Amino acid sequence: MCLITFAWQQADCPLVLVANRDEFFARPSQPAHWWQDRPGVYAGRDLRAGGSWLGVSRSGRIAALTNVRDPRSNRSDAQSRGQLVADFLAGDLAPGAYAQQVLRDGERYNGFNLLLADRNAMVYVGNRQSTMRSLQPGVFALSNAALDTPWPKTLSARRKLEAWLARSHPFDALPGLLQDRSLADDDRLPSTGVAHALEKALSAEFIEMPDYGTRSSTALRVDRAGSLEFVERGYQPESFDVTMTLDSFWPD
Repeated sequence: MCLITFAWQQADCPLVLVANRDEFFARPSQPAHWWQDRPGVYAGRDLRAGGSWLGVSRSGRIAALTNVRDPRSNRSDAQSRGQLVADFLAGDLAPGAYAQQVLRDGERYNGFNLLLADRNAMVYVGNRQSTMRSLQPGVFALSNAALDTPWPKTLSARRKLEAWLARSHPFDALPGLLQDRSLADDDRLPSTGVAHALEKALSAEFIEMPDYGTRSSTALRVDRAGSLEFVERGYQPESFDVTMTLDSFWPD
């Protein structure tokens, strides 16, 4: 994922999350589905390295990942960051304990941000600054820098989710929340080590480039009754819609 906004313990929902996945169109992947080799895991899958960018499990676990945009520090021999999502979903460590383990091994991976949640806690962990943070109730946004870095698209994403929460919009509106193609003004662009033209193209919520862009959006909500709603919508290079619900995802 490259853009995530989420609300933790707000309004009538323990968790609401909306995310856009940005990736090269040539990289093979599967939409969210139940994994045969890791029973109980429901997630999209990267078919090149075998991991995932976002998913849930029958045991009430949620994980989501973004890469840190820092091409000067990337290593070709680094381990796949998507395995961090898959291993948490299939495991039994609490979010905090798993985050501590991830930090100990953080140098094995190129830059990442990882969100981990169960019914008891939500944790953010990033390896670029060796940061771990147990999240308090609030609304947050994450892209390709640390949590709540004020990039134009993270600010707009968070504002949109706050408005959705305030107006009690239907869940069906969530997957389409982050569709703005507008590019940030030059004086608001971050400096992440890529060329100016690319930095500008990547500044949109919804990215459209010849060989890279926003391939899918995912929305999920856990309501006060503990039920989960999950929707993933694909755009390019192919369109799809998948939905899944789980009762008693976070039972009382």
